[in-house]
Amino acid sequence: MSALNDKINETFTGLVVRKDLVKEVRGNAIVPSYVLEFLLGQYCATNDEDTIRSGIETVKEILHRHYVHRNEAGLIRSNIREKGRWKVIDKVSVALNEKTDAYEASFANLGIKKVLVDSDTVKKNQKMLVSGVWSIADLEYDHKEEANAVPWVLSGLKPIQMSSFDYEAYLEARAQFTTEEWIDLLIQTIGFNPDAFGRRSKLLQLLRLIPYVERNYNLIELGPKGTGKSHIFSEFSPHGILISGGEVTVPKLFVSNASGKIGLVGYWDTIAFDEFAGRQKKVDKALVDIMKNYLANKSFSRGVETLGAEASMAFIGNTKHSVAYMLKHTDLFEELPDKYYDSAFIDRLHTYLPGWEIDVIRGEMFATGYGFIVDYLAEVLRHLRGQDRSSDYRDLFTLDPSISTRDRDGVQKTFSGLVKLLFPGGGATEAEIRELLTLAMEGRKRVKDQLMRIDSTYPEVEFRFTDKAGRVTKVQTLEEREHPRWYHRRSFEETDEAIIEPGQTPDVGVPSPNRDALEAPPANPTAPSGPAPGHVTFAENQKGVSFDALLGPWLDGAAEITLTDPYIRVYHQMRNLMELLEVVALRKPDGEDVRFNLLTAPDPEDLERQTGYLEQIRDGIAPLGVEFTWAFDGTSTIHARHLVTDTGWKILLDRGLDVFQRADLNNGFSPANRHQRFRPVKAFEVTYLLNG
Repeated sequence: MSALNDKINETFTGLVVRKDLVKEVRGNAIVPSYVLEFLLGQYCATNDEDTIRSGIETVKEILHRHYVHRNEAGLIRSNIREKGRWKVIDKVSVALNEKTDAYEASFANLGIKKVLVDSDTVKKNQKMLVSGVWSIADLEYDHKEEANAVPWVLSGLKPIQMSSFDYEAYLEARAQFTTEEWIDLLIQTIGFNPDAFGRRSKLLQLLRLIPYVERNYNLIELGPKGTGKSHIFSEFSPHGILISGGEVTVPKLFVSNASGKIGLVGYWDTIAFDEFAGRQKKVDKALVDIMKNYLANKSFSRGVETLGAEASMAFIGNTKHSVAYMLKHTDLFEELPDKYYDSAFIDRLHTYLPGWEIDVIRGEMFATGYGFIVDYLAEVLRHLRGQDRSSDYRDLFTLDPSISTRDRDGVQKTFSGLVKLLFPGGGATEAEIRELLTLAMEGRKRVKDQLMRIDSTYPEVEFRFTDKAGRVTKVQTLEEREHPRWYHRRSFEETDEAIIEPGQTPDVGVPSPNRDALEAPPANPTAPSGPAPGHVTFAENQKGVSFDALLGPWLDGAAEITLTDPYIRVYHQMRNLMELLEVVALRKPDGEDVRFNLLTAPDPEDLERQTGYLEQIRDGIAPLGVEFTWAFDGTSTIHARHLVTDTGWKILLDRGLDVFQRADLNNGFSPANRHQRFRPVKAFEVTYLLNG
């Protein structure tokens, strides 16, 4: 285990669990993940492998012997009658019977009701009165002759969900972690391996949690299939519900005028609509109208009576087309059902999470380290719903006056949610506040920019903020950077323009005179054109970048090129080097040779492997007219990464060649694995200098 996992286990003993163990113990038990994780946290909260194996077997045995399957409820009731006493694992709800002045329990799977519960048990587990608690219960059978007498006796009850938590202890523990460590802990809690994601991708994953921590928050996520959109809402918290497919009615969601019974918004913190996209879906117009009022005002009507609720809404669905296609022909909301494709509904969304930036989930992305028992974190997030952190940026930054009240609310609610997730006790630096504010503004800007395409009556808005020194930061979406040609269209008439293909003049990746879309914020008014001096920046997850476009024009005509990069060691770094050498080979004139020198640092863990890779590269590229040599720096002092040519160019590479996000190298059919332009990049900068 890593140092971080050791730290997590030591700091949150009994409140964390190894995430890879959940699938191993589930078997065929249809029991929520948070229940399994609670049991694992009790028996497997250790780094000792033998103890973990023993704990897994204990948890499996507990589930096998005591978990109540609904189709076996009759058999278990018979066993209790015959044996007199038995332990069961079931969801227990309690209600007060005013007629008898007694608390009565109901067992969801076992199918028994009106079981007497003493007041002390209820006081210790008050959650049973609200939503019910999964518990290990001791049940006895005592038949009585009296009419209406209940034979079931509850002799003991142990909750296997969090029935309470210490918030102050949570804050004290958070203070022991750096921001990066805390983000990784939350990512592992969700169930993912943080090493598989960049910083921006991690924050996008955490955006999915904001409906749990922010009241009346409205989020939409549209993107490709298989990116884990519904996982957060189906398995993460007992306070959220996922409505999968099909139609939802006004009585089910809001209120029944006939009975007066409140719908889902009155009982859940978060309601997620899965498979929300689809232009042909049938939707009740009355539902849409009530939804629009609820999203805007947090209220809905029952006849003449107005009711309020705090449930957040998440709308998740799949897209059919690429981002470039949607921006050219329609807009990013093209897949909404017809009746939801309404500017008034869209304007009430606080943020648009770009699902196309999130990779399709692969096996190596799943967590193997420790994360919170999700039920514990769910209780923490529910507690944080009562806080408002929307103004935490105001001592440092001021939003542009052109930002409307509704836009401002969307930005501030997203910002508040992120702050509560990452800095529940405060302490964020100015740079961290800037990062979260920028991401919050980007999510609302994505909504507003598309609204201006749909409805021309919406005015232009400058999504920017100013710091105390008067420096202005202009916020851009990633799509705006990648596709400036189509992004700012105010209408979507068909044109004769073709989608740009690799090999043509691209929208991104090549510095050009009008590439201010590359600047975030635009530090320089212009970027270099062709092989010219200048500076260019790229945002995390941006696509369309290649070594050919980024470096090729500056390498043309060079007979000798020298790369200084201390981190050319492992396989993916070697592959990046080989791809750069291929660019050199393809761009050099026929009949000419190029010498390419590498200065790097020796790998302290496996020098033999590193040398073997370099020899393979040398032998592979030599027939193409590129003489490759390398040397190891023995001083351990090289840090700066740059390219130098004998034609006078010096190109400063802040990340060296390691600019692409991790890809699935074993998938030979992945376009991102075959062509650089299809790969998302890490955030990086390049500076072009010409000697003399």
